[in-house]
Amino acid sequence: MSSDFETYEQDFGTLTAEITNKVGKIPKLSGEEKTQLVLNVDKQLEEVRELLEQMDLEVREIPIQSRGMYNSRLKSYKQEMEKLEKDFKRSRIAYSDEVRNELLGDDGSSSEGQLIKLREERAHLLDNTERLERSSRRLEAGYQIAVETEQVGQEILANLHSDREKIQRARERLRETDSNLGKSSRILTGMLRR
Repeated sequence: MSSDFETYEQDFGTLTAEITNKVGKIPKLSGEEKTQLVLNVDKQLEEVRELLEQMDLEVREIPIQSRGMYNSRLKSYKQEMEKLEKDFKRSRIAYSDEVRNELLGDDGSSSEGQLIKLREERAHLLDNTERLERSSRRLEAGYQIAVETEQVGQEILANLHSDREKIQRARERLRETDSNLGKSSRILTGMLRR
């Protein structure tokens, strides 16, 4: 089981190294070359996400006593993935002539200070977008938990209803038995008097 995990780790290392290399090249490119590289990195990031899912599945099947070590390794890989995604987003806009021209028109005479300010604002917007995406994922997970909790609650209520009916039937039987015992007692008392 752990050998599969280690194979995934090797694939993860290879892919992330390639992505890091390509992410470093993106800001220096423009036009079709840049578009192709961005699409390629996007595809590789999707492969890394799938690898992480496979690793997660493997960790769940590892015996509990060994699982902690693999969980911590998986957690660090997920953090590395988040950093890669953040670097990728930033690399697409940082120092790019194409983006500069979009933001400023074709006017290259703007001061360096304005360019820096625009880059900072853009990076800030990207950070906010990432936060929103994380919040959306948390909300989705919370909603899923709420749905599951509601289903469990409905099952519990159904069980309680069934138990209540059983208790009521048992109570009715006890009353009938008590009534029958009372009749029997009166009949026996009558027979003893005779």
